[in-house]
Amino acid sequence: MNEALLLLPDFLLIATGFLICRYTALNRPVWEATERLVYYLLFPVLLFNAIVRNPLQPGAMLSLVFSGLAVVGCGIVLAYSLGLFRGVDRTAHASGAQTAFRFNSYIGLALAERLGGAPAVAAIAMLIAFCVPLCNVAAVWPLARHGGQNYLRELSRNPLILSTVAGLLGNLMGLKFPEAVATSLNRVGTAALPLGLMAVGAGLQLGALREAPRLATALLSIRHAVLPLVALMLVHVLGLPPVQQLVVVAFAALPTASTCYVLAARLGGHPGFVAGLVTLSTLLGMVSVPVALWTLARLQG
Repeated sequence: MNEALLLLPDFLLIATGFLICRYTALNRPVWEATERLVYYLLFPVLLFNAIVRNPLQPGAMLSLVFSGLAVVGCGIVLAYSLGLFRGVDRTAHASGAQTAFRFNSYIGLALAERLGGAPAVAAIAMLIAFCVPLCNVAAVWPLARHGGQNYLRELSRNPLILSTVAGLLGNLMGLKFPEAVATSLNRVGTAALPLGLMAVGAGLQLGALREAPRLATALLSIRHAVLPLVALMLVHVLGLPPVQQLVVVAFAALPTASTCYVLAARLGGHPGFVAGLVTLSTLLGMVSVPVALWTLARLQG
């Protein structure tokens, strides 16, 4: 399916960042600064733009929002529960749990446009608006607790949460920017994905996955097997419209967010372990997305 090819460029960008960092003068100090740029500016602008530019209709999308929150909530519960098992590395779990329930918003937006045009983009913008804050609250909690940081303080200054809330408010207020400002914001946001993925590659330590292989397998299984199955059941039970069914199922099968690595690095976690998870998740997404959509098509037929 063509959906699989959509994710190939992202994996190639990760590989490019790895090669540049290892074999050129653009080594770790350069990429550490890039990580901060992506985390504090580029990706927040991308999220803000995606939400504020697509009209939201909360009344018509309650079931859609419920489905997205249920998928994410299931991922959070399952990811946290892994920490209850004996012998689980606490640092790896605190850092990597987020990869089981966070999602790559940019890939989701691009995929939605191909699947259903403007209605699908509006639908996934709604999911992003409601699920990103929940995902980031759940991602910050174990890292802040493990690192001894103030949880509420970390939440109150988390740029992804702030940009999502600002985007929601701007959307509800009907905020419109002059063309020059809108174009500038769009270009800033567009830079987020390539730089973010290359930063992941620059910090890549595949060997770190060997420190907790069972944990890595469990987290990726939740992200790419369990959550798509949950989504398939939800859209059937709730009887969502066809476009929304496509969006929810694709949303559940997306690769994890590239900013998982940045968050782990910023909050003193295990960024090498998370970088490996993000890389493998991007690769697995090339399989899980088309398989989930194919399964949905068979169920609908």
